[in-house]
Amino acid sequence: MTDEQLLRYSRHILLPQIGVEGQQNIVAARALIVGAGGLGSPAAYYLAAAGVGTLVLADGDTVDLTNLQRQILHMSDAVGRLKVESGRDTLARINPECRVLPIAERLTGERLEAEVAAADIVLDCSDNFATRHAINRACVRHAKPLVSGAAIRFDGQVAVFDSRRDHAPCYNCLFPEGGDVEEVRCAVMGVFAPLTGIIGATQAAEALKLLIGCGEPLAGRLLLLDGLAMEWRAIAVPRDPACAVCSAHRPD
Repeated sequence: MTDEQLLRYSRHILLPQIGVEGQQNIVAARALIVGAGGLGSPAAYYLAAAGVGTLVLADGDTVDLTNLQRQILHMSDAVGRLKVESGRDTLARINPECRVLPIAERLTGERLEAEVAAADIVLDCSDNFATRHAINRACVRHAKPLVSGAAIRFDGQVAVFDSRRDHAPCYNCLFPEGGDVEEVRCAVMGVFAPLTGIIGATQAAEALKLLIGCGEPLAGRLLLLDGLAMEWRAIAVPRDPACAVCSAHRPD
């Protein structure tokens, strides 16, 4: 690490759980963030500020005036711009050492597989089940840790799905594809602005812990936030041995 990096990241390096080696892991890492909206914004902020060397930011949407209430990557003058380009410019001002690769499309198929395979950590900051399940399948296939978040109204949730751990579930174990799960979006139901910041920042924290190799990740647990009462609770999520996605990739 350079002298400037040692100074920039000194408050991380002072933590014995991180130190120089942990910070070097962060600087060398490549993170894929799917979604540059309410969750992707704070997640990208903290990963870039923390020194993640390469951030791949994937989102096919443009900035809308209604996004500005919570999507803090984007300023008022970004309305009409591609979110990934607006996000790239904002992150460059936060940390010019962070290399941001914008992908102005909804990741699917071979492109999704390639980006997941190249990443050290994947953050699902999307807003629909089809994308979440596609990301999960790719992460299981390539044995990549996945940090998943969701926020709607005043309710948020975060979980880590890491198929490298023998008994850890995947996203499909918790929400089986084609199951009876209601899909709701903030465009219809609304969302409390700071909630997306809390959940997105928590995703960044879990991602950094995994990159560093410190602490205990949320693998096997679903963390739920009631923003109105400001109460957190954790639910154990077991692996489904009959899961259609992950059972074939890991021995029982």
